[in-house]
Amino acid sequence: MSSKINQIPVQNRYLKWLLFTLLLTVLLVAATLLSLTTGEAKIDLSNLISVLRQKDSIEYYILTQIRIPRILLAFATGGALSLSGALLQGIFRNPLVEPYTLGISGGAALGVAFTIVLGLHLTLGIYILPLSGFIGALLTIFIVGVLGFLRGNSDINKMLLIGVMISFIASSIMMLLMSITTADNLHGIVFWIMGSLDEPNKNLIYTCLAAAIAGLLISYLFARPLNALLLGEEKANYLGINSKATIRILFITSSLLTGICVSVAGVIGFVGLVIPHLIRLLVGSDYRFLIVGSFMGGSIFLILSDVIARTIIAPNELPIGVITGILGGVLFIIILNRMRKKSRHV
Repeated sequence: MSSKINQIPVQNRYLKWLLFTLLLTVLLVAATLLSLTTGEAKIDLSNLISVLRQKDSIEYYILTQIRIPRILLAFATGGALSLSGALLQGIFRNPLVEPYTLGISGGAALGVAFTIVLGLHLTLGIYILPLSGFIGALLTIFIVGVLGFLRGNSDINKMLLIGVMISFIASSIMMLLMSITTADNLHGIVFWIMGSLDEPNKNLIYTCLAAAIAGLLISYLFARPLNALLLGEEKANYLGINSKATIRILFITSSLLTGICVSVAGVIGFVGLVIPHLIRLLVGSDYRFLIVGSFMGGSIFLILSDVIARTIIAPNELPIGVITGILGGVLFIIILNRMRKKSRHV
């Protein structure tokens, strides 16, 4: 009798997760359809399938060459950044940590800035900008990882401080480059920093999508170790979890995901900070769901943000980083207010 009573809350929790996952799936489909049909050239939802069959029409070109690639990149980037934020918050046991806190975006932006200032993007082709951004992110990951894991110890607080300092240093060097370069180069750097999903190279989009899905699968294998790490490294070790290996693998996974996303789409803030908080507030901190929920929530958020960026001042387009910054900041304040009221009731 007692075992049945103990099973009821667990069953209710799984049912809640299942229903919330279905809700996120419905929202993801709805956001995708909204993005497909909304824009300067509106396409009626009832005509969507017929448009996809008319390969010689302008609407078909708009869907297949502009909107669908943007949706795929928004799905991959939003999901990967949100997933990275959830992982890093679990590793560092700090709710304010996000992918850009560790200086990864700063390193990537600095790599791109050097490339633009030196004019390498004019001579080495379209791949040099994302490649230089990824190299900058890799250097940051290497510095933070080597100094944080020095002598076999995983000092997460030290890693966090090093990342913050690298971010400040990168920002300072960025401002130095921007102050001495030409107006054209300055425009290119600022445009890249503000983020954009307007990526014409489909190979880069597919690379980002493959990396995001691979990161999701790898992360889910560590859902139980992450739950154990919430209790602290020592208690996780007592439960049979190799906390050092778990922290290193997840740090590298989240950092590489962030580096790939930043190198392709630029700096898109607040996704990795706000969405994991929102999912955690709605369904709890169990990483068996938080990983999937954060990924789907980030994808939905970025797809909808892209719709707003494309339409709010049409035919012009706002940088998507502006939209995510405004929406994410407002949403984060609301979340903090809800958490404070909840803690008072407790």
